[in-house]
Formats: sequence, structure tokens, C-alpha cells
Amino acid sequence: MRTKDRRARALVTIVTWAAVTCAAALAATLADTVTAAAQTYPSRPITMIVPFPPGGATDAIARIINERLRAALGQPVIIENVGGAGGSIGVGRAVRSPADGYTLNLGQLGSHVMNGAAYDLPYDLLNDLDPVSLIAANPQVIVARSGMPANNLKELIAWLKANPDKASVATVGAGSPSHVSAVYFANATGARLNLVPYRGGGPAMQDLVGNQVDLMIVQVAEAVAQAQAGRLKAFAVTSKTRLSGAPDIPTVDEAGMPGMYISFWHGLWMPRGVSKDVLAKVNAAVVETLADETVRKRLAGIHQEIPPREQQAPDALAAYQKAEIDKWWPIIKAAGIKAQ
Repeated sequence: MRTKDRRARALVTIVTWAAVTCAAALAATLADTVTAAAQTYPSRPITMIVPFPPGGATDAIARIINERLRAALGQPVIIENVGGAGGSIGVGRAVRSPADGYTLNLGQLGSHVMNGAAYDLPYDLLNDLDPVSLIAANPQVIVARSGMPANNLKELIAWLKANPDKASVATVGAGSPSHVSAVYFANATGARLNLVPYRGGGPAMQDLVGNQVDLMIVQVAEAVAQAQAGRLKAFAVTSKTRLSGAPDIPTVDEAGMPGMYISFWHGLWMPRGVSKDVLAKVNAAVVETLADETVRKRLAGIHQEIPPREQQAPDALAAYQKAEIDKWWPIIKAAGIKAQ
């Protein structure tokens, strides 16, 4: 019996050793595979999901950075416009994509902050995506139809208060930045406004230029050209400094609404769980892209400001997105804004 016991124990030891050796070998193989994949990444085209239709500011930014990203990554970057539900459909597709580095998601203030309070999303904006980098930002601008009797912001506020419930404000759907900005403006001034929803910024701007609605708070990139052509009245930009491309428009501080700062910013994300090496490669490609002089000039041409280098890190975007959620969600929820 003693001999059998010794043989049994020896057999157990051999089996255990073999199992441990196989597990270690498997782990090493998997690690080598992951490392090799990261070293060869990217080896095929990358998809950039833009959660809005072609033609808007987000799509324009995607197309400006696209070619330079292609050069930095060594693979084509294919833009896929997936519009609908304030950007939540496209973001949802990005969330559900494999975390292999071959899906990027370009988003902005509405799609990656405000939607979380206005929509019942099937994903978590902070926990289901990995931040890559801030891309660019431009302030909002308070604009009115050319026939508006007011000629500056103080006069506009006085006119709105003298005409309660008469002024119409164009918005691009419930929970959109234009909608939330209008509510923010109304709360700050005490004005009572009629919000008029549109399916997109194009139709809204068309009606504003055509004097069919009174007011809109919209991205600078979408309104400055119309204001400079005299088709709109621009009262203030929602930033601390004037625009270099439109220095005649005062800031909200100068115009009489100090502190009403609204930055319409864009960032880049990937599905949660991408490897650190891949994330670092994509971030480095974005940093290289944003440093390119041609890219910088083209973004400046649509009034977009590139963030400083230290704000182009993944953790900087994560912190900024969280701070924006903390700022805007209480405003949206207090106003009872819910997308239908």
C-alpha cells in the first residue's frame, strides 16, 4: 500500500506540474499574441463613427482630421455617419463594437454629455467608452433674426421680457445643446420663450435667416458666416474671449450676461476595453494630427479651437466629460427635458 501511495502522490505531482506548466505556457502565448497584435496595430482600415448626418459641424471636423489620421496610423480611416436620436444611435453602435481598436467614435457635448440626462440610454457614457482625446471646441453664439428690433444683448433681454411667451427660439430637438442652451438662457434672464424643435440645424438656421423664428443659441461655426453677411444679428459669444475670426461679436461678459459660458466641444472615444498600447497609439496619432499646420488652419476656418497639448490626453477628456456632466445634468433634469 505504501508503494501504491507513493506512486499516486507522484502521479498527482506530475499532473499538477503539467497543468501549471500548460497554464503558464497558455498565458505566455496569449500575452505574446496581445503584444504582437498591439505592435502590428493597425493592420486594416479603421471605422470612425460620426453619430450625426453629413453636413454638420461634427461631420466637418471628422473629415478635416480624417486624412491626417490616415497618415499617422498608416491605414484608411473610414467615416460612417450614423444619425438619429440626438446621436445616441451612433454612440450605441460604437459601444457595442469590439474593443479591438478598429472603431473610433467622434462625439460632442450633446451626444456624450447631454444625452445622458435627456434620453434613457442603454449604455453608460462614462463607463462604456474609453476616452482618447479632446479634439476641438467652439463657443455658442446668441443670434436673432435680422428683423429683431434689439441691437445688443441688453436690448434683446429687455425686448424678451416685454414680450413674454411671444419670442420663438429654434432648437435642434429635445436635449440638444441648442435646446439646453435656450433653457439655460431663459433661466438666467427670466425670459419666457417658446421653444420650436427642428430636425436639424440646417432647417432651423434657414427659418431663422428667413425671419420665421426669433432667436437661436447655436455653435459659432454654424452662425458666424450668416451674421457677417448681415442675415442674422449676433449678440454675444458664450466664452471669456472674443473670436479671432469674428472679433466684432462681444463676449457674454462684455454684453451683460457674465459667466454664461457654453463650450461646444468635440472628443474622440473608443469602445471600452481596448488595450493600453492601442489606446496610446491612437492618442499619439491624434496628437500628431492636431499639431499639423494644415489641420489647424482648416479647423480655425470653421472657428474651432484646438485644446492645449496637455488637454489632449485620455485622462483629460475623461475629467472634462465628467465635469460637463456634473454641470449640465442638473440643469436638464430640473427643466424636465426628456427626449420622446
